Amino acid sequence: MSYQLRRDEVVDVAGLKAMLAHSPGQAAQAILAAAGEGVVEAQLLLGQILLDGRGIEADEVVARRWFGIAVQGGSAMAHNMLGRCLEHGWGGDQDLAQAAIHYARAADAGLDWGLYNLGNLLATGRGVPANQAQALLCYEKAAQMGHAKSMNLYGRYLEQGIATAPSPVRAVRWYRRSAEAGDFRGMFSLALVLVERGQVAEAGPWFERARLEGNVNFLRSALVTLQGAGPMLMAFAARYAEELEQRET
Repeated sequence: MSYQLRRDEVVDVAGLKAMLAHSPGQAAQAILAAAGEGVVEAQLLLGQILLDGRGIEADEVVARRWFGIAVQGGSAMAHNMLGRCLEHGWGGDQDLAQAAIHYARAADAGLDWGLYNLGNLLATGRGVPANQAQALLCYEKAAQMGHAKSMNLYGRYLEQGIATAPSPVRAVRWYRRSAEAGDFRGMFSLALVLVERGQVAEAGPWFERARLEGNVNFLRSALVTLQGAGPMLMAFAARYAEELEQRET
């Protein structure tokens, strides 16, 4: 039996998110009902569970449609998620220029994820002309808001002097903040600079955490870096190679 939302019922979106953990099917029905009644946060959540296939059959086309509906309700995160669909071609054609527009709207609304995703397009010149100075600004703003992935990228710009004067000391501070906030790429960046400083013992646990928490694409790129870094890091390279082999089999 489908869930019926009373017109006088106040929708507890946080409660629906919690319900997904133990009763995903029931939660999906309640989310669908709330989305149909125009609750923007429920529309956004419905789009996400349709992407993930949590409690409901995965459907990227319908997910993209719900993100578009939530955009009309003024949700910054909906702009970000519609941008993701457009960037990656989820549920329809890829359109990087339109993705950049939606990321910019999310960024203008002060959303850290919007700033991060817009920064990535600006950094790589996808959908918009490459602009490292603007990418740096996006990463800095998001990093200041506590966005872990942006902290790592802001640190990289500072370390390498991209669109700004090099500042290795500040770079390490941001790498450490990123790592401590749980970003595996930040953990790896911090470990590399610690090795350069001769602090191999401190670097070891960060290399290990990054190995265990990173995804397959990260492991591939990290392995190339470790293999080219000299004998000091060969033991770590071997563990990354073993981890990658296990993940890919």
